[in-house]
Amino acid sequence: MSLNLLKKAGLVAAAAAFVLSAGAGDAEAKKVRWKMHSAFGTNVAVLGPVGVRITDWVNKISDGDFDIKLFEPGALAGGYAYYDPISQGAFDAAYGTPGANQGKNSAFAFLSTWPFGPGALEFNAWLQYGGGVEIGKELYARDGIEYFYCGMIPPETSGWFREPIESLDQLKGLKMRFFGVGAKVMQKLGVSTQQLAGGDIYPALELGTIDATEFSMPAIDRSYGFYQIAKYNYFPGWHQQSTTNEVLVNKANWEGLEDVKKAQFEVACKANIGVELAEGEALQPAAMIANQKDGVTNVTWSDDVLNTLREKWEEVLQEELAANPDVQKLWDSYTAFHEEYKVWGEMGYLK
Repeated sequence: MSLNLLKKAGLVAAAAAFVLSAGAGDAEAKKVRWKMHSAFGTNVAVLGPVGVRITDWVNKISDGDFDIKLFEPGALAGGYAYYDPISQGAFDAAYGTPGANQGKNSAFAFLSTWPFGPGALEFNAWLQYGGGVEIGKELYARDGIEYFYCGMIPPETSGWFREPIESLDQLKGLKMRFFGVGAKVMQKLGVSTQQLAGGDIYPALELGTIDATEFSMPAIDRSYGFYQIAKYNYFPGWHQQSTTNEVLVNKANWEGLEDVKKAQFEVACKANIGVELAEGEALQPAAMIANQKDGVTNVTWSDDVLNTLREKWEEVLQEELAANPDVQKLWDSYTAFHEEYKVWGEMGYLK
């Protein structure tokens, strides 16, 4: 072979190698690796599997091209302390609940739940078809965050107490973990409230830092062991008839995704809503029965107590509406939806 032919062959081989390496680089560039914080331990019933489920579905749908690694509370951030890291891009995504961020904007609490609020079906309908999600996205976008409504759970219990509550006067001076705007209702009854992440509640109860708590549904609360300390569990969950979960994503990272990966993420997120709600309903009876076997008394609030709580809620609501135009915007949107929905809601279902 002549020298010229050897040179030409060498050039062709070099060109082919370049094309192959460039192709490999393009394929590698299409792979996305994200880190996602979970506000709830993966061993916690109902709430814990959500982050695992969403990340696993995204990984499988994308055939591994969109790999999201889930981290337990405390690994990347404290349980509820994920807002600022997401805004700043410290990690890519976080699974939690909007009420965890009410210190940033009190309107976020209303994206989670509110006292004497709608059940899961109506709440879900308003969020997805009545404008709730759109307003949520607008609020979070101010801090460079993309908001996704990714889950819903059924009613919660409204408190674990060491002693039976015979009168609301017993609540005065009580130190209690309480979530969302419902905490402000309790404050009007003389309760000193604080919002603790799930994993922080049991030690606080055990050490006497708090006297009582609410957190979630019986199955979830049982995961945290509250029944071992407080033997009176009160129903119904007047403060949380349904509660949403969210996944927050750093906005720049979201906008940098290919459309197909955005679709993969959103499909997994929306699919979880129905699965989580069904699991939430399915697991509660067994948990309540198990609690009773462990010495827990399940108690129902009287109508008089519920009426008093509703009156205090009306006061809190007016204060919230006056204090924050974002709350007013959310409330106007929900109220308009509810006024039309109730034609169906009041006639379509058996009472």
